[in-house]
Amino acid sequence: MSDVVEKTLTALPGLFDSQTGAAKITNRLKQLIKSITELTSKHEEENLMKQELSAMKEQVSSPNTTMKQMREVMVRAMYCEMLGYDASFTYIHAIKLAQQGSVLEKRVGYLAVSLFLSEGHELLLLLVNTVLKDLQSTNLIEACMALTVVAQVFPKDMIPAVLPLVEDKLSHPKEIIRRKAVLALYKFYLIAPNQVQHIHAKFRKALCDKDPGVMTSSLHIYLQLIRESPDGYKDLTGSFVAILKQVVGGKLPMDFNYHNVPAPWLQIQLLRILSLLGREDQSTSELMYEVLDESLRRAEMNHNITYAILYECVKAVYTIHPKAELLEKAARCIGNFVLSPKINLKYLGLKALTYVVQHDAKLALQHQMTIIECLDHSDFTIKRETLELLFRITNAQNVTVIVEKMLDFLRGCNDEHTVIHLVGKVAELAEKYPFHSLTVTNVTRMR
Repeated sequence: MSDVVEKTLTALPGLFDSQTGAAKITNRLKQLIKSITELTSKHEEENLMKQELSAMKEQVSSPNTTMKQMREVMVRAMYCEMLGYDASFTYIHAIKLAQQGSVLEKRVGYLAVSLFLSEGHELLLLLVNTVLKDLQSTNLIEACMALTVVAQVFPKDMIPAVLPLVEDKLSHPKEIIRRKAVLALYKFYLIAPNQVQHIHAKFRKALCDKDPGVMTSSLHIYLQLIRESPDGYKDLTGSFVAILKQVVGGKLPMDFNYHNVPAPWLQIQLLRILSLLGREDQSTSELMYEVLDESLRRAEMNHNITYAILYECVKAVYTIHPKAELLEKAARCIGNFVLSPKINLKYLGLKALTYVVQHDAKLALQHQMTIIECLDHSDFTIKRETLELLFRITNAQNVTVIVEKMLDFLRGCNDEHTVIHLVGKVAELAEKYPFHSLTVTNVTRMR
């Protein structure tokens, strides 16, 4: 049995309490998982699942089924749905479990609802009153579960019913409630931005929250807001820079570290925000030069997550108002990526060059021969990204060579999507440089 299956079976008792009979209930799901892993064909699996679903249907229809047994059925039903088998007859019972069960049964019921139902499902209407009641509950677990399901599956037309209660949770004394409230409001903003316009001031309060988790959650909202209207949030640049300095300096709790890298995903979010704020704005860009330099210096090339941070740093440096020293360091970083023997780093270097070429075509031309050599790489994704980069750096002097390389690649390519995409690129170059007869002739043959 695989390590994954072993870990799954070990974790299962956590879904159940320690009362008498819990072990017996858990054994049903354990046995199901073991039986499936021991099968040798898809046909055997389908027969087993047919029997299992039939047994569950009979159990949920019985008036003698207890809440504890229903909870166990829900967990088995979730597993069946994860394998691609229809257990829709349990959906209404998941709603009932969330409505009528104890805290543990509510937990399983809410989890099942969030997995089974999509936004707009008609059964969600039956859950609105339960969610409203749990949002007002003094029980921390019930409030958390309600906020989670609101953020995951509540549709646009149900937002007005729960918005005031979710908004109030931004001032809750417990940080986990505030964090989940921010994430729920982020979801509301994505699907109905006009309905949360009046609470933008509270988003700023969340950004300054004493809990790093709440502050991190608010960055999702700000990244979206700044993408749409960066000018309205220039005054927050100093706050974002200060947060990034604290993160890079390791001032956040160790829980946020990943492979000894301080809060890497938070760094990536902040770098994206800063690049949007500093675009074509010298005064705003000057506020972030120091922290970008520090980020480039501290993110050593020793792990995949630091490569991601360096990539975002490079993009930010080339997006904001330019500073010669930072550009030089970013160019050196890109060169290290492109020349690396590691496939992931080479691909990252090509992606970075594809982005940077819009701002500095000369940098890509410095690596032109290395880029062309990548067309002979064994990895298909490297080849595909190389072709995209070659298209970006094409000029009147190298168009013939680059188009010949593209056509050579097309002759041996079997991927239909790539062929269609690349033929379009070649045709575009033929129209842009019509006086290069070789290009025009080859494109005509391809057509």
